[in-house]
Amino acid sequence: MNVIDKTTDIERAREMRAVRLPEGHPPVKAGRIGVLLVNLGTPDGTDFRSMRRYLEEFLTDKRVIEWPKAIWYPILYGIVLNTRPKKSGKAYEEIWNRELDESPLRTITRSQSDKLAGRLSGLGENLVFDWAMRYGNPSISSRLQRLREEGCERILVFPLYPQYSASTTATVNDTVFRALMKMRWQPALRTVPPYHDDPAYIDAIARSIETELGELDFEPEIVLASYHGIPQSYFRNGDPYHCHCQKTTRLVRERLGWPKEKLKVTFQSRFGPEEWLQPYTDKTVEELAKSGVRRIAVINPGFASDCLETLEEIAGEAGEIFHENGGEHFAHIPCLNDGEPGMKLFETIVRRELSGWV
Repeated sequence: MNVIDKTTDIERAREMRAVRLPEGHPPVKAGRIGVLLVNLGTPDGTDFRSMRRYLEEFLTDKRVIEWPKAIWYPILYGIVLNTRPKKSGKAYEEIWNRELDESPLRTITRSQSDKLAGRLSGLGENLVFDWAMRYGNPSISSRLQRLREEGCERILVFPLYPQYSASTTATVNDTVFRALMKMRWQPALRTVPPYHDDPAYIDAIARSIETELGELDFEPEIVLASYHGIPQSYFRNGDPYHCHCQKTTRLVRERLGWPKEKLKVTFQSRFGPEEWLQPYTDKTVEELAKSGVRRIAVINPGFASDCLETLEEIAGEAGEIFHENGGEHFAHIPCLNDGEPGMKLFETIVRRELSGWV
């Protein structure tokens, strides 16, 4: 089949799917395909009330905190939600995008959606792109409803987590499915699987490391690949997250041609009294400095966009810990964000996952 015949077949298929309405029927949007990028979440502001609302939604998610409500809720409502909003609000203040009055995560995710739409514009006008947050705004349910109202009869949901965890990817899918349960006319649905070992992702991370290190005025002795942690109990119960993180790091290390001791895995952002995945990033940074290591860099391969956990916790706090304990040179390697390597990766994944639909 030549290109002209193939194009004709595609156009004929689209015509067959087009809605033919009787005379006088109200307009109906149909036959379109939606692509929804979903990131973790963000508060609407740094004030106490906004932070409390965001933290309550996040910390009442059974996928995030698996403790029984009888044990967790007295702690959450009696202590955490009365103390943590103020502390978290101050942390967000340090990274807040004051020009747009929003968190960097919201700014970057919006840009990723817009740039992806531009890169895939050649696939036709039937594609509609949008973005949402699992916690906070815009909500997943509101964006799915908008896509449906735009005539999207098929929707590809893209959780922006390279490594699968029940507390990230699964909770996005849960929320998507719950939203569809309320729709009388449901769209067909696809969800993007984890891409922790996708060659395009590994190449993008490796290129990012090479580029960023090439711009430094020092050569790191060690680079830490710091991932968001999960409790050890989640891992023991079968969550594949730890294995995905280890595989990502191994593949990136092999792609760079580095020895094992050059790129090491650590875990950050632990919360509560439970034991989490180890080694801990903050403790490792401190130990490295005290042991005589003077130059390190940290990258966050598990985050698609820079956010509180990367900008404040790593670029800020981890850097301070390193310097306070004798370290001399510290660098944080930014996430892929909306740069060329990251957008090329998203384009590759979305083109593949839309196969058969466009």
